[in-house]
Amino acid sequence: MSPSAEVALSARDVSKAVSGPDGRLQILDGVSLAVPAGESLAIVGASGSGKTTLLGLLAGLDNPDSGEIVLAGQSLNRLDEEARAALRRRRVGFVFQSFHLLPALTAEENVMLPLELDDGADAPATARQALAAVGLSQRLHHYPSQLSGGEQQRVAIARAFVHGPSLLFADEPTGNLDARTGHAVSDLLFELNQARGTTLVLVTHDMNLARRCRHVVRLDGGRRVEDAA
Repeated sequence: MSPSAEVALSARDVSKAVSGPDGRLQILDGVSLAVPAGESLAIVGASGSGKTTLLGLLAGLDNPDSGEIVLAGQSLNRLDEEARAALRRRRVGFVFQSFHLLPALTAEENVMLPLELDDGADAPATARQALAAVGLSQRLHHYPSQLSGGEQQRVAIARAFVHGPSLLFADEPTGNLDARTGHAVSDLLFELNQARGTTLVLVTHDMNLARRCRHVVRLDGGRRVEDAA
């Protein structure tokens, strides 16, 4: 990373453990990383290596036991849950493997949610623009059950980008899709990310997807063991 590059997200010596039947289980152990603004980072590793735990910590969804995380210029350690939630609403978008669409809401209504939570003006028009950007102008009033898996993930991507986040977190964004649909969805994700200048952090088992990122961090047993650019 260039010394002059703006850092959108950083972690320093982050550790996390949980209590289990056999005592304390170390999930992450002294992980550090930095992501320049507008660039992309893939977090890879075997199941149980700590990838999703790290993603949740970076997004402020949980607190580390030790270490510091700075997101959009703010140290998450110094914010309470209410302040972290407000920061996520303003600055962060999420794309999940399981889509997480609300089944009782249409595609348009699902995409409107982040805007309504933050009192966004003209939420319907903004949501329609976001759905048009992912090629779903003809699916505005369809419910998730009426959409294919690829269409549901495109709705989720529209929802993630609709409020103009500076950072986007994606957890196995193509994990529930067949290879062809997954490739199309990943193309869309990277195209929108580049067009909007968003910083992208994703967790994936798919090394082909990971290699599309500017940076790759590998975890093994909760430790950072390798990264490539």
